This record gives sequence, C-alpha cells and structure tokens, in this order.
Amino acid sequence: MSSSAGPVTRVALADDHAIVRSGLRLVLDAEPDLEVVAEAGDVPAALRAVRAHKPDVLVLDLNMPGEPSLPAIPQLLEAAPGLRIVVLTMQQDPAFAREALRNGALGYVLKEAADAELVQAVRMALEGQTYLHPSLGARIAAAPVETGPPDDLTPREMEVLRLIALGHTNTAIGEQLFLSVRTVESHRAHIQQKLRRSSRAELVRYALDHGLLEPSKPSPGR
Repeated sequence: MSSSAGPVTRVALADDHAIVRSGLRLVLDAEPDLEVVAEAGDVPAALRAVRAHKPDVLVLDLNMPGEPSLPAIPQLLEAAPGLRIVVLTMQQDPAFAREALRNGALGYVLKEAADAELVQAVRMALEGQTYLHPSLGARIAAAPVETGPPDDLTPREMEVLRLIALGHTNTAIGEQLFLSVRTVESHRAHIQQKLRRSSRAELVRYALDHGLLEPSKPSPGR
C-alpha cells in the first residue's frame, strides 16, 4: 500500500489481460509514492477510467482488442489535463515507439523488462521526461539525421538534441558522441538559446514536432 508520508502518484492500468494488470499493480503499489487507482481492458474503458479517476499516469498496452491504442493516445491525453502516458508493450519495432512518442506518450517500456523499468518510466513521465527501453532508444538514435536542420541547428546540435529527446543524460550523450560533458553542456545551451526552449520536456516536444526522431528519407529525385 502507498504511504501518506508524501505525494502519491495516481496510476491507471490499461491491459486486456487481468493477470498482467494484477502483476503490474503489485509492482507499482509496492512503491510508497505510487498507487494504482483504476484498471481497464480496452481503449473505451481506459477513456472512462481516465475521465473518472483523473490519474497522473496511464500505463497503456498497445495490443488490446477493439479500438487500437496508438491513435487513441491524443484522445486519452485530452480526457484528463496533465495526464502522462507510458506505453507498456511487447512490440519491439522502433516504428511503434516513434509513433507512440509522436502521439504524445512519454514512455515506452517492453513487457519483458517491466519489473526493472516501469517504475522508473512512470516517475520520469510524471516529471515530463521521456523514457525509452534502452535497446529501442539506441536503434532510433542510430537512424541518420535528416538534412536541412531547422532553426539554424548544426548537425552536431541536432545529434545532441535527438539524444536529449531520447532521455539520455549529458554524460551518456558525451560517451555516445565522444565529447566531454562540458562540450555537451555547451551544445545544449546553444540549442536552448536557438530554440528558445529551456526544459527537457520542451526540447522533447520540439524534436517530436520536427520529426527529428524519424529515419531520414531519400531526397526528391534520388
């Protein structure tokens, strides 16, 4: 059970398997700052639960029967202002992760890693931060960066922005791009100045809105 010692994050679960929901409830309710307040087995039930209980975070399965979950994400977000969505799925194709993020989800966790990652993803989503299963994040980050950087971002700044949007820390970005942390911080400061956005959530939204997490497409005539 959740403790009353501090703020409690209210979580709703949407998965069509009752045994899976029971397992997720055990994982989340074991944390003193998390409490499961509603469950649903399909998208319409998830909408009703979100409207009725106003949870802080919705954990959403992609493979429920009936109405598909991915295109319903914007509608679910509209149903409860301030709601954060974490996708929990068996789908390991990065295309699903990109689509979930584009539609407004802040987390993408694979069911095989739910015990280790779901609590972290829920807490990060509550703070407006993006969480991606590490292997998916690496595969998306490895996709070529689109040409024609917007807002005068340099190619290196676009690389840094992509990794920020994928939830990497400055230290992790430096390791991936073989840069010092100070250099990464400098790039980040320039990005924030050029885009006039300061928080991680704003940078994530910018990257999603401009398709910076998408694989590059062949240029016309090629």
